[in-house]
Amino acid sequence: MQKTGFDTERYLESQTKEILNRVNGFEKLYLEFGGKLCYDMHAARVLPGYRPTAKIDLLKKLGDIDIISCISAKDIARGRVRRDFGLTYDNQVLKDISDITGYGLNVKCVVITRYSGEHAAKIFKRRLENYGVKTYVLDEIPGYPDDIKKVMSGYQKNPYVKTEKKLVIVTGVGGGSGKMAFCLSQIYHEREKQINAGFAKFETFPIWNLKLKHPVNMAYEAATADLLDLNMVDPYHKEAYGIDAINYNRDIENFNILLNIMKRITGKVHPFGYKSPTDMGVNMVASGIIDDEACKEASRQEIIRRYFRYVREKVEGIETQETLDRMHEVMKNAGVRPEDRDVVSPARKAAQEAKQKGKGFNGVYCGAAIKLPTGTIVTGKNSPYLHAESAAILNAVKVMMQLPDSIDLISPLVIESIGGMKKEVMDRLEPCLDMNETLIALAMSSTTSPVAKTALRKLKELENAEIHLTHLPTPGDELGIMRLKMNMSTDALLTKLGHFQ
Repeated sequence: MQKTGFDTERYLESQTKEILNRVNGFEKLYLEFGGKLCYDMHAARVLPGYRPTAKIDLLKKLGDIDIISCISAKDIARGRVRRDFGLTYDNQVLKDISDITGYGLNVKCVVITRYSGEHAAKIFKRRLENYGVKTYVLDEIPGYPDDIKKVMSGYQKNPYVKTEKKLVIVTGVGGGSGKMAFCLSQIYHEREKQINAGFAKFETFPIWNLKLKHPVNMAYEAATADLLDLNMVDPYHKEAYGIDAINYNRDIENFNILLNIMKRITGKVHPFGYKSPTDMGVNMVASGIIDDEACKEASRQEIIRRYFRYVREKVEGIETQETLDRMHEVMKNAGVRPEDRDVVSPARKAAQEAKQKGKGFNGVYCGAAIKLPTGTIVTGKNSPYLHAESAAILNAVKVMMQLPDSIDLISPLVIESIGGMKKEVMDRLEPCLDMNETLIALAMSSTTSPVAKTALRKLKELENAEIHLTHLPTPGDELGIMRLKMNMSTDALLTKLGHFQ
């Protein structure tokens, strides 16, 4: 079992107090809310004990608020994907709105930022409006943020989003969503209306009062390698207060520019009283860490998972070699290798054994490995009947139930029937069952088999278990893994069958 390293309740108490103190300094505060709002699985992975819905709990503690969601037109056009739910950013916005509403909160509107005529953004705007979601569009500002004159002109042209609450939460589906630009544009308009509006940033990572090379902060670098983010000691904070504080390169590099923009908006030398990028933040995450070593180890594992994610996205054409090169630097600095993930070598070994024994399917040999909560590692290989991950799941359940390998959890007749339908009715190249089909077959078998019924209940124990594949998963395999809430990585090897079967 993974050790608990974080106390969510202790963190929420200190974080709520800090934000409310900041709110009290203004007539209205725009709080840039970084990271994933509803289900922050990255934080849950690097801070074991962090509740994935902690930010929702925080928002409820903050009282009466307006919530605004930002998304970049560039990300919409790119079709950028959030891997935790396998959704494109535009679909993730819709899910976030649904989730936020389900928690008893409301999203006031969606703001599409950095727009420069993207057709996909136009379609998404219509889609949002069809759902009854108020939507605003902010044009890309040429020369942002360096050309102050053009920035001010851009803010003047931007639509003003009317808000009623003293605290306005500005969230985004991912990094680079234009949250800060929107906040400053709003403050420009508020100040024009003689409203003393302020700005602050809520970011979970990097944690300013942990060391630069602390694995938790390095895991943030891994998570943002596609943005080429770097953690740095904040030189402005060091000069102003004589204290080392950790921030990231974009905030530090742009601080003077942001100061100039804020000065133009507020007319003050130190807008909002900020002397450093760190001053802008309200980050009390360190107060929740109760076992530093547990968080360090969890973060090292997250760095490796991120490496495999970028490997996959490079194969899929989503990411560039530059991102992968950056990730190699992070891995080196963190002192970790791909094989330091416990399930990697066993999965590769399973695929190699399948090849040696000729037990794959049509010349394709795949392996999968799962680490159970007890620490036991179970493997699976592909066959004419099951995908490797399907075999691994069934083997894992047998181990948890202490059943011999000879016991069938799913009737061979059910497997043959589904396989026959896939091949003969649906004209599929392969009859073997993917993960999602296997879960359905297990549910079918549970209606007549007490053993299968017990196995079905055991699946819940695989939540947060680690799984590694040697190959690109099919959509059905990935869906099944996500539904079981397992942490997946893959070598992303292409197979002759193709991963769209």
